[in-house]
Amino acid sequence: ITSGKGFTAVSHWLDYASVTTTENFVLCAATAKGQSRLTNAACEPHVQEFCQFLTLMGARLEGVGGSRITVDGVDSLGGVEFTFADDFHEVATFLAMGAITGGEISVRNGSVEQFPLLDRTFAKFGVEVTHENGWSRARVDGPMKVREPFTSNILTKVEAAPWPYVPADLLPIFVALGVRAEGQVMFWNKVYDGALGWSSELGKFGAHAMLCDPHRLITFGGKPLTPATVDSPYIIRVAIALFMLAASIEGESTILNAAPIQRAHPKFVENLNALGADVSWVASD
Repeated sequence: ITSGKGFTAVSHWLDYASVTTTENFVLCAATAKGQSRLTNAACEPHVQEFCQFLTLMGARLEGVGGSRITVDGVDSLGGVEFTFADDFHEVATFLAMGAITGGEISVRNGSVEQFPLLDRTFAKFGVEVTHENGWSRARVDGPMKVREPFTSNILTKVEAAPWPYVPADLLPIFVALGVRAEGQVMFWNKVYDGALGWSSELGKFGAHAMLCDPHRLITFGGKPLTPATVDSPYIIRVAIALFMLAASIEGESTILNAAPIQRAHPKFVENLNALGADVSWVASD
């Protein structure tokens, strides 16, 4: 709440643990008069990093990383030097690209504490992720194969939801692994309605995937795939997921509308070509 002389404190209970709302709330509360409290706060690593940045600037925060954040307003914030942590989205993405193409790459990773659930998710597709001396590696011993769950009469499942679940932003790269790995996997996006509608593009490669409803998709992996030209929606890791499949298929494929990749990975093509890929941007007409 603003009074014309800055912000005053407020308590708020979110109906959804929104990353952007949490960050904006904390930013405003940092210099508000009084104590503010946010319940059902988002706790993704990048939210925690943003709060650490504000704390170094002089903000007074408690509960960062949990569902309730308390902020005692201060008069002003000061300057600070800050170094960003390695982005777990990018680390996981490149590990997945190495796995799906049968390669073995190393990715610098100073945030291994964020990976236990992601490591277990990779393992569902027969991908072993290891972390050592600040580097992460993904290894596949032979063709990828879906690991049978402990309860054998149910499908292997990957659920995406607010942190500390598997992040919804990373679900597409696991869908790509599901298309390639022999076996069946259910993918469940608990965050966005209709976010799996792009799965129709998988069929252009010859993949077998069934969209159950606006939130759930089942892949029937291990089928023969062929090169194709596919259309990506304006979603970073959907474009990357389609690229991953294209990179695993012999022959030339084209991913249309792939420009969103550059928002998160400005050196995407350069990094891939350095790893031995044959990738290039094609100017649109």
